[in-house]
Amino acid sequence: MDSSVDPNVPLAIGEVIRRTGVSASALHFYERKGLIFSSRDGCNQRLYARHMLRRISLIIVAKRLGVPLAELAAMFACLPQDHSPTHEDWQRMSRTWKRQLQERRRVLEDLEHELTGCIGCGCLSMKACALLNPDDTLQDQGPGPVRLQQPPRR
Repeated sequence: MDSSVDPNVPLAIGEVIRRTGVSASALHFYERKGLIFSSRDGCNQRLYARHMLRRISLIIVAKRLGVPLAELAAMFACLPQDHSPTHEDWQRMSRTWKRQLQERRRVLEDLEHELTGCIGCGCLSMKACALLNPDDTLQDQGPGPVRLQQPPRR
């Protein structure tokens, strides 16, 4: 990185697009969701603080991982909007995200077990299958595959 770059000089939207690969409409959407922030120059053009590049990068990664933007917004809520986050700010957010990813991994592993153990066998056992709902007895517990959405019994 060029050491003569002033970290306090904001980036025009075109530069943010070039640096992140994210479209202008996506940047506007992320702003409406409170994930990133911009200011305006004298010509009413958006300017982004350089530290928004890291937020945008995290948004890209989170989308690849299937993390809902609402979860990401909740994590970003602990970060300052008006200045670059400190190392401690990022560490705090990182710990929170790690816990959420560990929980997501646990849910995926449980689903994988269900898929290979029950659905994959093809037997649709009335005693063991978590998908069957004879006589619609689970209707009061909510929509969808409620047995698969419940925490596993270990």
